[in-house]
Amino acid sequence: MQTQAASTPDATSAPASLAAPERRRFVTINECASIRPFSAQALRDMKFKAFDRTNSRGEVIPGNGTGPAGVWVQIGAKVLIDLDAFDRWIESRKVTRAGD
Repeated sequence: MQTQAASTPDATSAPASLAAPERRRFVTINECASIRPFSAQALRDMKFKAFDRTNSRGEVIPGNGTGPAGVWVQIGAKVLIDLDAFDRWIESRKVTRAGD
């Protein structure tokens, strides 16, 4: 009679479905929309308004600061969002109480 070693699951390993998801630094606009509280269209609008721009009268329209913060990475037509830079930019936009 053959004896089989009892296979017990290792206490340190979790099943693949319960393991923490891999933290990616760069994501697409659609992926970011699924993990952050912004729609894909709102993110595209943020990208459009990332830097200062000039209107037809020559007046400067201030950007939202995401460009200088390094949030956007564009390679050809592919636009990626640096989640670390995006989170830092969001933190910098916190509103504090007036008078503090």
